[in-house]
Amino acid sequence: MLDLKFIREYTNELKSGIAKKKFTCDMDAFIAIDNERRELLTHIESLKAQQNIAGDSIKNLDKTSPEFHSKINELRIISDNVKNLETQFQKIEEQWKALYLSIPNIPHASVPTGKSADDNQTIATWGDIDRVSPFAVPHYDISWFNQLIDFPRGVKVTGAGFPFYIGDGARVVRGLITFFLNEAKANGYTELMAPIMVNSDSATATGQLPDKEGQMYHNDTDNFYMIPTAEVPVTNFFRDEIFDESELPIYRCGYTPCFRREAGSWGKDVRGLNRLHQFDKVELVKWTHPNDSFQELEKLRHDAEMLLQKMELPYRVLSICTGDIGFPHSKQYDLEVWSGGQNRWLEVSSCSNFTDFQARRAGIKFREKVTGKSTFVHTLNGSGLAIPRVLAAILENNLQENETVLLPKVLQEFVGKEKIGPVK
Repeated sequence: MLDLKFIREYTNELKSGIAKKKFTCDMDAFIAIDNERRELLTHIESLKAQQNIAGDSIKNLDKTSPEFHSKINELRIISDNVKNLETQFQKIEEQWKALYLSIPNIPHASVPTGKSADDNQTIATWGDIDRVSPFAVPHYDISWFNQLIDFPRGVKVTGAGFPFYIGDGARVVRGLITFFLNEAKANGYTELMAPIMVNSDSATATGQLPDKEGQMYHNDTDNFYMIPTAEVPVTNFFRDEIFDESELPIYRCGYTPCFRREAGSWGKDVRGLNRLHQFDKVELVKWTHPNDSFQELEKLRHDAEMLLQKMELPYRVLSICTGDIGFPHSKQYDLEVWSGGQNRWLEVSSCSNFTDFQARRAGIKFREKVTGKSTFVHTLNGSGLAIPRVLAAILENNLQENETVLLPKVLQEFVGKEKIGPVK
């Protein structure tokens, strides 16, 4: 969430920033109810002060005197008024909080202006897409693909978008996870093994609620949510905690399965590994000093890019425009790997700076060394990386004439072989 003081003092600037994003919120309604809430709170505090004064004034009075009984009646009236106003305040507080949580983060000045994904800007590319395998076909059209990843049995056991990985398919996925985690450790990230279900407070802290309710699997009995990304539990690891300034920046990483209900568009966009309801991902998370967060974003992006370079997978970097950037995001980069068989780009990572938006919701601060003042940290995260589309690119870009797939050298030690192919 945004700083209340900023909202109240720079309402017009805030409206202008929000107007650039795809999210809508009624700022006029929030300002109106915020004023009403503040006035009501002031009134309640004034009555409580009167209540205290009246209470103190009767301590030395004769309990049989008319003055004592008059003061008692005065206290009773004040107390009733306080109770009525507090009931009214609770109702306004609920409305106020709902509107407050509906206000998105505003885009950083460096974010390109645009209305949709069509306006995202390519700011970097790596690798030569013309040098991928001349035998590349869509991964789901490889003749032995179903020996590697079994979608029909996944449908039988659970439903669409929940595949089984078999034999070399499972080993390659495990190899990718190990490779990504090893690289994260080398870059200074401490690994966490996180819960894959979170409570509503955690989902609210990172901005999934109230924005993405329809995209998360929800258990009504316990009010738990299956995580759409490890960002949620890992960021909340430090919820309601205060660091010393000297501890920043803090880096954590974690592998988890991720769960998303939304299935996206129809046709080729959701075939095979392109879009799943359950998928594996390694997430990189940072808590930084506000002065350093955008520099740390560039480092985070570099960490994700190096994974693709070491696997020799061509990719491009997009700077996400104001009309496509996420609800809690201030700035966002997407990394898209080249899919030689499908002849298109596939997103495999999103690297983002949320400034203090998540930290305010989660209550994560640091204590300044000089002043001792507690200040909200900036949070950042990035996929390092999402497995399915990386696997799709490996299968397509490295497909040989004999229909075997040459694995990237950095994966061969984890899988235990140079190539994978049909099971005899």
